[in-house]
Amino acid sequence: MTDESASENEAGAAGGFEELLGSGGKVDRDALYRLHEAREEDDAPVTVWFELNRDLQKRLDRYLVDRIPFMSRTALQRLIDEDAVRVNDRLPKASTRLRQGDVVRVVLPPPPSNEIPPEDIPLDVIFEDDDLIVLNKQPDIIVHPARAMKSGTIVNALSWRFRHQTSGSLSTVGEEFARPGIVHRLDRFTTGVMVAAKSDTAHWRLGHQFQNRTVDKRYLAVVHGEVRLDEDLVDLPLGRHPRIFDRYAVRHDESGKQARTIYRVRERYEGYTLVELELLTGRTHQIRIHLAETGHPIVGDDYYGGRRISRGNVIPRGGDRPDRTRDEPLMARQALHAARLEFDHPISGERVVFDAPPWSDMGELIRVLRDHRSPVSVDVPNTLVPIDPPPA
Repeated sequence: MTDESASENEAGAAGGFEELLGSGGKVDRDALYRLHEAREEDDAPVTVWFELNRDLQKRLDRYLVDRIPFMSRTALQRLIDEDAVRVNDRLPKASTRLRQGDVVRVVLPPPPSNEIPPEDIPLDVIFEDDDLIVLNKQPDIIVHPARAMKSGTIVNALSWRFRHQTSGSLSTVGEEFARPGIVHRLDRFTTGVMVAAKSDTAHWRLGHQFQNRTVDKRYLAVVHGEVRLDEDLVDLPLGRHPRIFDRYAVRHDESGKQARTIYRVRERYEGYTLVELELLTGRTHQIRIHLAETGHPIVGDDYYGGRRISRGNVIPRGGDRPDRTRDEPLMARQALHAARLEFDHPISGERVVFDAPPWSDMGELIRVLRDHRSPVSVDVPNTLVPIDPPPA
């Protein structure tokens, strides 16, 4: 074997991502792709490390080409320039020479995907400039192409918008790493505020903010039951479900990663509660699992104990207009909405805030609850999401 063989290096992955490393201590492209596809909202960095067991006298960028063979040398140099690589916990240059005992840590973006065709899909745009675009994501759409779905995504829609309606493009970071321009995700049936990058600098700087937890993310959810405490912190580690492939669960073993959510009650109704959620970490399905663990799963979230409800479940007999059937569904998805996103603009440095009202289905659910389930407004400090007051 060559001087980059596994016998001459130790390798590992932080955060329970050991499956990323294949033969010879190289990063496995397919394993990395599967991991990024499954993680959805999780914004924790995927990090691998390598420790040199002998003096290679090789440049850092050339060494990384051997360890991460599906990325070009240019792409790896960009990672180094954007502070995604450290050697002995210091920021190196691409030309840094590696020696015995050096520890190299790399934050890995998703691997390349196929070319993404533009598609004319309507978008609710909150803000756009030369460097970023902020959307109120609609329900029932995934953010970026995956192996099973190459079209009908937010990325396809953004590509069309920049070509035919506005100007610019998704960041070229995406041309190398897939998920072009996508800094974070919302899952398919979650609506609300999300930001995408139109320039490379914006992409990397926004990514650092998400990784460093300096982004304030607030959600609204309607849950089953009347939540007793006005405010509480849910601090339960999460990891992959031990038996069900596409689900996550509370894990108190080595695979569990820290996950912390603050909920604050905004309105109580008979049998339901509207809560505002502040994410202190960003794990896949974090809000959904944490609320289910409190005994209050999200309405419509049949993955994690919620139930889909019809008008007849909420409205007393005779309480609705005659032209509405009691079997009409109120929510065909989980009642979860990313309502507010606050971060530093990656170019100007100005602190910016974007609010997005709930989509019509969730707005209608809240209206019906207010009309028929004795709403009680709750005044809890540190709530930020604007909501209409309940009727008197």
